[in-house]
Amino acid sequence: MYLQLAWRNIWRNPRRTTVILAAVIIGVWSMIFLGALMRGIAVGMVRNGIATLTGHIQIHHKGYRDDPAIENSMFDRRLIENALNQSLPPRAHWTSRVRVNAIANNARHSSGVTLVGIDPLTEAKISFIGSAVSKGDYLAQDDLNGILVGQALLEKFETKVGRKLVLMSQDKQQEIASRAFRIVGVFRAEMESTEKQFVFVSRSAGQKMLKLGHGISEIAILLAGGYENSDVYHKLKAALPADQFEVHSWRELLPFQTAYLRILDGFMWFWFLVVFVAMGFGIVNTTLMAVFERMREFGLMKALGMKPWWILREVLVESFLLLICGLMVGNFLGFLSIYALSGSGIDLSALAAGAEYAGMARIIYPAIALKDVLVANLTVLLLGLLVSLYPAIKASRFTPVQALAHT
Repeated sequence: MYLQLAWRNIWRNPRRTTVILAAVIIGVWSMIFLGALMRGIAVGMVRNGIATLTGHIQIHHKGYRDDPAIENSMFDRRLIENALNQSLPPRAHWTSRVRVNAIANNARHSSGVTLVGIDPLTEAKISFIGSAVSKGDYLAQDDLNGILVGQALLEKFETKVGRKLVLMSQDKQQEIASRAFRIVGVFRAEMESTEKQFVFVSRSAGQKMLKLGHGISEIAILLAGGYENSDVYHKLKAALPADQFEVHSWRELLPFQTAYLRILDGFMWFWFLVVFVAMGFGIVNTTLMAVFERMREFGLMKALGMKPWWILREVLVESFLLLICGLMVGNFLGFLSIYALSGSGIDLSALAAGAEYAGMARIIYPAIALKDVLVANLTVLLLGLLVSLYPAIKASRFTPVQALAHT
């Protein structure tokens, strides 16, 4: 009976009901859609950071993170490989790298870069470089002369595939090492700074140039189960001597992205609260207006013996039905908007410099988090009923005398 009466009552004034529904629908849509965009920004930042030579976990020689010099390279690979075989779950991938600061130059230009010596086969399974070559060829496994450079660096140096590039760095014996490489391929990255910063050679070529022997700078690990890796992280820390090695998770290696994730949940709560406050005022004002218009009706119910609690419940049921209808339509529009952008995303190429400064990807794809959807719906439903209590209590306190005196 309550549901039937409430449904009829809310459509007694279609214009007022439409106003409340529009407020709820717009509020829910904005919560879900804009929340998905913010989650998409976070996912893109983390995914791009992990793909750009970070991985989920990295292993370094003790002190390498503070001083990434060639003296802090790792030479005891057997100990590391035993720890990896014992600690890594199935379908996990890892690769070893040589990474040093270097100077790249040709006849016209010179620039500071990061020289990365990679194992082409294993690196392709972990970082972006395996699928990023846009011109030329990917590195061959034992190529001692080839080098991959970014498109932005290629344009800066006014060179092209097939020409030579000279790299200079400090070798293991504290002497200047210099070697000429031939550009075999050009890669494109999500951010232009990545294209300018990194150049790739085979690991064996990097070791030979720097006189490292079998030494390496880091081990990068990519797990199959997603970003959370605390179990594997703790296993590796326990398996490797703390006085020789350091194990870092991606959260430690990507401090900006980690900080963004930490404040995102708080910002989402704040955003939901702001949207609801704007929507709540509309609900309270419109419901209170409806209550005063129906004062004679509530007074007559009281005169016929209806208890105040029943009137309060009737008004709350009407608000509940309005909120449920608004939630259904708002969720539908929110998911429809997300689906419409799931293929193309939002292209920020025109704002690439600003997006890159913030560590954002050039294209934002919405990402749905079940937690955000539940919080948005519960916030609207529960707080909507809460703010509807005031008009409902007001209606339950009308007396028959007040109702009859009201015109």
